[in-house]
Formats: sequence, structure tokens, C-alpha cells
Amino acid sequence: MDAMTSKGKASSAPGQGLLPNEPLSLAGICLDEDTWGLLTDFAERAPLVALKGNFDRYRVSENESIAEWLGSPIPDICLIDFDKDRRSATAVAERLHSNSPETAIFAVSSQAQPDLIIQSMRSGCSEYLVKPVDREQMLNAVARVAGRRKEKKETYKAQVLAFVGAKGGSGVTTLLTQMGALLAKTYSRKSLVLDLHPDIGDAALYLRLTKFKYHSFELLENTDRLDAELFQSFVLSHSSGLDLIPAPENGEAFRNVPSGAVTQMLEFMRARYEFILVDLPTLMSEESLDVVRECDQLYIVTVAEVAALRNVVRQIEYFTRKQIPQDRIRVVLNRHQKRALVTDEQIEKVIKQKIFWRVPNQYAHVVKTIHGGDPTGDLSNSDVTRNLNEWAAAIGKRPGESKKKEGLGILGLWNR
Repeated sequence: MDAMTSKGKASSAPGQGLLPNEPLSLAGICLDEDTWGLLTDFAERAPLVALKGNFDRYRVSENESIAEWLGSPIPDICLIDFDKDRRSATAVAERLHSNSPETAIFAVSSQAQPDLIIQSMRSGCSEYLVKPVDREQMLNAVARVAGRRKEKKETYKAQVLAFVGAKGGSGVTTLLTQMGALLAKTYSRKSLVLDLHPDIGDAALYLRLTKFKYHSFELLENTDRLDAELFQSFVLSHSSGLDLIPAPENGEAFRNVPSGAVTQMLEFMRARYEFILVDLPTLMSEESLDVVRECDQLYIVTVAEVAALRNVVRQIEYFTRKQIPQDRIRVVLNRHQKRALVTDEQIEKVIKQKIFWRVPNQYAHVVKTIHGGDPTGDLSNSDVTRNLNEWAAAIGKRPGESKKKEGLGILGLWNR
């Protein structure tokens, strides 16, 4: 085995041989003269790497802070020699990893036995460099740290917007797919629709992305091995720029979703998107409730019908019992008509809160457009599109952005 571990090789990717644009600070702990000499020569040849020194003893006392020992800020990379005292080196690595998880720790050793490598990785080391370390191996290891730092800086922190209908047919999927497409295309926001219906969700159909192998519940079942490559195999991309993870097609009701899988999945997604729009079933499952607990806003979509409004009251009471903050719950009135039999004032009195958003009623036109398969139809400048564009602008418009792109139409978000 050479100076890189198999893990290090696996993580290599095109472009990782490049050094960072900002300096990385390096420190050694009990490095031998040859390794320290290599590191000094490496720093001289790579001006974007700055050495902080070679510390000559392992310090494992809890009474001495890491910052007091290694200086503040703590180095970006620490190389620890594991040959002089492997037990102390392991203790230092564990303490450094615990106190400064952002610091990359490289184990340096003349021993290459797999069990020793695994032991060092468990103590918090991200690289295992076998002596004698050469410049190319050091360059690759440092470049991987730089790549991870750059990736972290470029990550997002998505808003999770959960949508649930007061009853079936309230128009949830139509609203959130249109909203997602507007955010992606009109406002250039990296957006994802996550369909969490356990049995036959419609988001894929509405976006005309019906050919897929994997679905959202399979992703939940595999969060223990979730990485960028696995995640990408689940993602379908729409021409508007909107991404989709579809629901199962064939009503597979029984799932083996691990505890905490929803939280883990959403945390992973948050770092890759600006908006995540979740299509939830009306009947709450444990997975749906976990989404509601994690979301930034919960939109209950209803229509002005007695049965639907009764369900809104029940849903609000249910979420309140589950300790969901009241200000997170917002009611959206779909197919709104100014002269409806049930007035807005009556609705607000029943649900005991203000209606957050009203989407005008153009139901017949929407159905005609969907059935006709025309992606723009007659709705490119419709009241519905203008209304949803205002909603999308309220949450997705960047400061100083004035020029709007052309509207999509109610399902102009369909693939062409």
C-alpha cells in the first residue's frame, strides 16, 4: 500500500490536484526530520500553504486547550507522527477531532497494516500517509482538503417548504410543481421537489418525468450510505431547472425507513439546494411528521368547501398537539373566488387565523392544459401564473433583482 489509503484514492476526483485559492495552514506534531523536511520543501514550492511549526510532544491533557497549544486559529491541517507513540498519537487525534472538527488530521507512519490504518481513521484522521511521504502524495492529500473546504463554502442552506392538502384534490401537486419551476427558472434558485406520497404521487406525471428507476422511499431506506453519487442517481432534472425525487409508482405501502432517516436526508439535501418543496400525503405518516418538524414553513392547501375547512381545523389542532409552532403553519386557499358561497371572513373565523395566500380559480383551464399536453397552453399569462409568480418572488427574489424572466405557464414546466 502506498502513502494514500484506499479511502483517499477513492475520494480523488478530477481537479483535486489543484491547490486552493486561499492559504491552508499546516502544523506537524512529533514529525521526524525527514517528514518535516519534506513538508518544509513542499510549503516553499506551494506558496498557498503556510506552516505553523512542528510541535515536539504529544499533549493529551484536558487542562490545556487545543488553541493554547497549536495557536489560534487552529491549523487547517495537522500531521501527526504515529510511530513515536501510537497510543498518545491516537489520543491527540481524538481530542483534536473532538475539539476542532474542521481541522483535517493526517496520520503519518511507516506502518501500513490495515488494522492500524482503520484505527487511525476511527480516531479522526482523514488521511494516512505512509513513510517516506513524497511530494505528489502530500499534494493530493492537501488538495482533497482544499476541495472539501471549497465545496463547503459553495453549499446552500435550503428552505424546506412542506405542502399538505386538506383533502384529496385540493391542488397541492399543481401548486408546488409550478412554484418549484418558477423558483428554478424565473428566479434562478436551485430547487427540488420531493414527492413523499407512499403510494403513487403525481409530481413526476405533472412534470412529465415518468421514466425513473428509484423513488423517495428507497432513498429514505438507504440514508446510511448516502453520498453525492447515490443521491444523484435518484434525481430527475426538468427543463425548467427544477429537480425532482419522485414517489413510488406501485403503492408499496410497507416501508423499512430507519429512525432519523428523514432528518438525515433533509440535512443532506439542504446543503445542495436553496429550496426543497415537499409534497406530503393528506394522511400523516411518521415520515411526513418528521418533515413537518424539520420544515421552515408548512402550507396547508384547501378549497372553500365545508369538508376541506373542517379538515384544516383538525390538521391545525393535530400539528399543535405535536408542538409544531403556530407561526410555521400557513393556510393557502386554492381556487379562490371573490363571490364564493363560503366567504374569506367565514373561513378565517373557522380556522382561527388569516389566510396566507389566495390562488385564483381557473380550474377548467388548468385541466384542459394538462389533458391537452400543451406545456404552455392558454395560461402563460393567466391570473394563476401571475399569482404564483408573486408568491415565488416573495420568497425567491434576490435583493436588487428587478428584471423578471418570462412566465412558464401553469404547466409550461412540462418537459418539451
